[in-house]
Amino acid sequence: MASSARKVGFLLRGWNEIPEFVGSSVMALIGFGLAGSALWLYYEKEAWNKKYKMHYTVMRPDDPRIANIKKHSGLDN
Repeated sequence: MASSARKVGFLLRGWNEIPEFVGSSVMALIGFGLAGSALWLYYEKEAWNKKYKMHYTVMRPDDPRIANIKKHSGLDN
């Protein structure tokens, strides 16, 4: 119990002495959390697979990404 009270006291002391550092640390932790969740959603939804590109990409027939292209293309194949 004394350990948790020391941690809270340490945070309160830091907030009173250097509030800029403690506040910016909290904002940095929130930013890292948001960036991590955005990156996870980017790869989860396969956002790298753009429907329209400015250049052609040649893929081999045994490439596993072809299933995603066929699933998301909207073409009548």
